[in-house]
Amino acid sequence: MLSSLLATLASPSSRRSIPSEAKLALNHFGKQLSATMATGKSKYDHLPLANKGPLKVPLHGRLLLDNPFYNKGTAFTAQERLDLDLKGLLPTNIQTLEEQVDRAYQQYSTRGDDLAKNTFMTSMAEQNSVLYFRLILEHLKEMFSIIYTPTEGDAIENYSRIFRRPDGCFLSIKHPDEVEERLAQFIRPGEDDGGVDYIVVSDGEEILGIGDQGIGGVLISVAKLALMTICAGIHPDRTLPVILDVGTDNEKLLNDPLYLGHRIKRVRGEAYDDLVERFVTTAKKLYPKAYIHFEDFGLTNARRLLDRYRDRTAVFNDDIQGTGCVTLASIMAGLKVAEVDLKDVRTVIFGSGSAGTGIAEQVQAAIATEAGKSKEEVANQIWCVDKPGLLLDSMGDKLTIAQKPFARKSTEWDGKDTKSLQSIISEVKPHILIGTSTKPGAFTEDAVREMAKHVDRPLIFPLSNPTRLHEAKPEDLVKWTDGRVLIATGSPFPPVKYHDKEIEVAECNNSVCFPGIGLGGVLSRTKLMTDKMLVAATQALAKEAPVFKDPNKGLCPDVEEARPVSVKIAAAVIRAAVEEGLAQASDIPVENDEELEDWIKAQMWDAEYREYQRA
Repeated sequence: MLSSLLATLASPSSRRSIPSEAKLALNHFGKQLSATMATGKSKYDHLPLANKGPLKVPLHGRLLLDNPFYNKGTAFTAQERLDLDLKGLLPTNIQTLEEQVDRAYQQYSTRGDDLAKNTFMTSMAEQNSVLYFRLILEHLKEMFSIIYTPTEGDAIENYSRIFRRPDGCFLSIKHPDEVEERLAQFIRPGEDDGGVDYIVVSDGEEILGIGDQGIGGVLISVAKLALMTICAGIHPDRTLPVILDVGTDNEKLLNDPLYLGHRIKRVRGEAYDDLVERFVTTAKKLYPKAYIHFEDFGLTNARRLLDRYRDRTAVFNDDIQGTGCVTLASIMAGLKVAEVDLKDVRTVIFGSGSAGTGIAEQVQAAIATEAGKSKEEVANQIWCVDKPGLLLDSMGDKLTIAQKPFARKSTEWDGKDTKSLQSIISEVKPHILIGTSTKPGAFTEDAVREMAKHVDRPLIFPLSNPTRLHEAKPEDLVKWTDGRVLIATGSPFPPVKYHDKEIEVAECNNSVCFPGIGLGGVLSRTKLMTDKMLVAATQALAKEAPVFKDPNKGLCPDVEEARPVSVKIAAAVIRAAVEEGLAQASDIPVENDEELEDWIKAQMWDAEYREYQRA
């Protein structure tokens, strides 16, 4: 009740009418909350990122209406229309945000297919940020698949054909000397930190399971930043999407006369590394407090770049670390239900690319921490399988940097079948089976029944997406294990009916994880994003599992819960940053859980119109 009440009170709209239950609860929160209720203000309203009070607007007239971060459309008040030179530029009737949302949703609903709806939402984002995000928040469950996967994948594939106006920063492999000039275009005058808190960068090589999309990858940077605002309240005008245009190996794009990127094969090697180095170095120079999020880099670069920069500055790779954290959190929740200790688990990972090895690393780090073992010892509890079969040390240079730590000794498997998943399961007897292979139907009935013979509550996570690439259907897993399975999937699935009960299928959605991690990183102004901080985030997410309240619920919170869950995760990350001496923000109230969460919420952007004053 406490967290929901605080969330209610934190909303500007709710302050107009405080519910009776809130008044009754005031005694529990002390004098500070009473003062907040009486004045409508928070003790943290003075913070630079606090999204409260009048806003000084540097634009007026048509320039104001053309700026999505300031434009209110028909919601400008009579006084604002007078002060900001808007007379004659807007229809006469003044509307509320709620009325605008209703109209926008009616327009959205008339669009004939998902890609058309995605394009409509993109157009809205370019016109009015508050309305765009408010519409999504009011219809998040319905719209999530439109603004993100799978529909965003369609938009990215068709980027050069549906292009209307640019969004983000385009860095060219042919012009590395222009990196600073191009990045500097986004500096906000008067801001000592350049006015950017969060940067998402991609090179477009491995997009959402659909592969190399070249310059179209800029839209994944845009989409991830939208999720950061929706799920964690990162200020949308303090974000920067970046694409590294290094060419593409996608022949369809290379032969498309409308393709908007460099029509050359992907550049690799020294020139590529030089561009990335210039980007990271320059981004930190221009935006010294910004958190850098790597997204959808290819297998040969994702891990390599993360390792190169994570000890130098605050960087994060969602495909590796985000996927690993959300999966590990679901594993922790499942193991608690199954009454199995994390330190004892045996895990098989089917599909050992960036996502699979990222999960392996998170599981490895968590077991090592809990059991007090070295990572090398813990690697013996993890079996990774890829296209050649079980990864073995005899594969040598065919293994990636991320795969090598998990390669098993070939001598252990002499004379044993290392190609068949069922045979591997029979030998290993795993508690956990994770699929990141994009190989549909890979978890066969025989393999699943073999696993269920050896453990009471098998944890089986077919995580490949979109849905058509899942390793198994949830209803089959329930049937083949006689209802004993604990499931998390990579895409949304309806509940499974089994006998007289309905079992919810948890979606292992990164969007309930990486936004909270990023929010904690931004607000603490952490110098680095460390393993300890990621473990803290994972533990915080695991505690929010719905299954702890209802045994038929899922192992991972739903995306509709992402915003309150992000507060919990951010608090855990901030505490870890302070403990490690990496937090650069001052006066963080880590001594009190409630105050820390209030401090976080006060700095989260809300999709509400603020009063405008002419600068």
